[in-house]
Amino acid sequence: MTEHIPQILVVDDDPEIRKLLARYIEGQAFRVLLASNCRELRERITTNQIDLIILDVMLPDGSGLDACRDLRAERNTIPIILLTALKEDIDRIIGLEMGADDYLGKPFNPRELVARIRAVLRRHSKPISRGLSSTAYIFEGFVVDPQGRSVVDAQGNNIELTGAEFDLLQTFLDRPGRVLSRDQLLDLTHGRDGDVLDRSIDVLVSRLRRKLDPSGTTSLIKTIRNGGYQLVVKVESQEPVS
Repeated sequence: MTEHIPQILVVDDDPEIRKLLARYIEGQAFRVLLASNCRELRERITTNQIDLIILDVMLPDGSGLDACRDLRAERNTIPIILLTALKEDIDRIIGLEMGADDYLGKPFNPRELVARIRAVLRRHSKPISRGLSSTAYIFEGFVVDPQGRSVVDAQGNNIELTGAEFDLLQTFLDRPGRVLSRDQLLDLTHGRDGDVLDRSIDVLVSRLRRKLDPSGTTSLIKTIRNGGYQLVVKVESQEPVS
């Protein structure tokens, strides 16, 4: 069987940046498609199998943030790495709130971008064998299948999570009742050292809380002051039903 070569869609309105990224990413054993605006982004994902999107925030016919938000609203789970010239931490947080899996500020080293691509694809791939990954988790009526990377609530509804959200949830489920600091969560979910100004874990926790409990009536993940976060519900495991 031929090994699948991930196809990366680069969306940027600067032709020089597109050319540079295409040449470098293809040299790292990926396939690359290019788009210069939101319209072409839509065309590419409609007619091609895309494994990851590199998405510039500033596009001539719209915002990359809005495009990211719209894709997630349509339950499109293709991983997205945002490129932004904006340096402020709040802008990064907005991107993550829109459903991006990672972000990188311009200017950047193409080697770092490829490292982020590989990390996001690893997190999004299935399955990653670790701990209880061959079993299903059960908590508060939810059933989580790490093999299929699926979450089903007590009413049988599928809860759509991004790759980063699912990894964060599994990290908590592997360690119920344990207080995990932001640095620990960054290391366990991203595989890289955290930045003291990086609030991505706070954003992911907030998104996860909203998806698991839209009404906000329960507290599954507790914030520990000066400590981090803690999953405070009982977690059971069982062999998944095939």
